[in-house]
Amino acid sequence: QVQLAESGGGSVQSGGSLGLSCAASGYTRSNAYMGWFRQAPGKEREGVATVKIEGGSPYYADSVKGRFTISLDKAKNTLYLQMNSLKPEDTAMYYCAASHTYLTRSILWDQRFYKYWGQGTQVTVSS
Repeated sequence: QVQLAESGGGSVQSGGSLGLSCAASGYTRSNAYMGWFRQAPGKEREGVATVKIEGGSPYYADSVKGRFTISLDKAKNTLYLQMNSLKPEDTAMYYCAASHTYLTRSILWDQRFYKYWGQGTQVTVSS
């Protein structure tokens, strides 16, 4: 049983930075993925960034590429999302998630394959 808990959300002005953390406990396959998803009011939840637990190049949504950085500290069992140059459209509830198996490119953003989810942390970016 994998448990995930996000923290670090808050309110910032446009152009500011914010760092999110996701503490993980329990066993997860090393070739599985951990990522960040977000959902704004009235919109579908979308993928933000994801990376293989054992390491490798991360994948980002086009909307955050160049501004957000995902990283994983395996020793601390913690996933991070550093968000820079924040925009009002980044306002959303951010969720940490982990897949239960290896993901091919075609299903990398398919949320049905992310079995474990945190409860979310709110990020609000003002103008």
